[in-house]
Amino acid sequence: MRTRAAVVTVVRGRADHLARQRRLLAAGPPVTHVVVGMGAPPALDGDGPVTRSLTVPAPGPLPLAHARNAGAAAALDGGATLLVFLDVDCLPGPHLLGRYAGAAARMPDALLAGPVTYLPAGVLPERDLHDHTAPHPARPSPDDDVLLAEPRRELFWSLSFAITARAWTATGGFCEDYTGYGAEDTDFALASGLPLYWVGGAHAYHQHHPQARTDPARIAEIIGNARTFHRRWGWWPMTGWLRELADAGAIEFDPGRELLRLR
Repeated sequence: MRTRAAVVTVVRGRADHLARQRRLLAAGPPVTHVVVGMGAPPALDGDGPVTRSLTVPAPGPLPLAHARNAGAAAALDGGATLLVFLDVDCLPGPHLLGRYAGAAARMPDALLAGPVTYLPAGVLPERDLHDHTAPHPARPSPDDDVLLAEPRRELFWSLSFAITARAWTATGGFCEDYTGYGAEDTDFALASGLPLYWVGGAHAYHQHHPQARTDPARIAEIIGNARTFHRRWGWWPMTGWLRELADAGAIEFDPGRELLRLR
């Protein structure tokens, strides 16, 4: 059966990031782009692939989990057999869709994640992306077309990943107890029960922007989501971020005392 891919992107603002992403998707193989606006309709122009857009309410912190679930539902309603989740600040490499499709044919019941390059400030290429390829060192980057099994599902990240429609339906989607920034992707990887594979050559390129976790509003969201995760799994996620925020004096974090709060 021919793969029918849909890219799911959730967004609020970030119009320039979305426009660049859509131009690159339009230049690649045929794909449906499902764009989910959080709290406001997404800013769409004519330079993009076939598009389905929808809006979900966002009266408080960004409902990232709910928005991804809504986007997936819309993609499945449109007949997609492969869901590719791509954050709005990520540009697809020229082989991203093809390599995700190839990996899904080999591993239809798995989480499939590709390497991501974080572009430095001032670098916004829309062609010759391969010249800037420097995958984030905290995640594996196998050779092209290699599938590398990853037993550490806590390394899963949702900014670029693929999953077949069948596997997605079996997972039940992202837990919507999480709102705002952080931990919902680690929860999804654990709760899904699916094996995780890194897909060699399925490169995405993260457009530079200031770190969200330094925003005071995001810090409160991180704390709330970390507490939700701890209730569900019995251990703390995002410990690197939490220790970084504690060292900066923004929060109190003592895992031994089960202490996590704003200062």
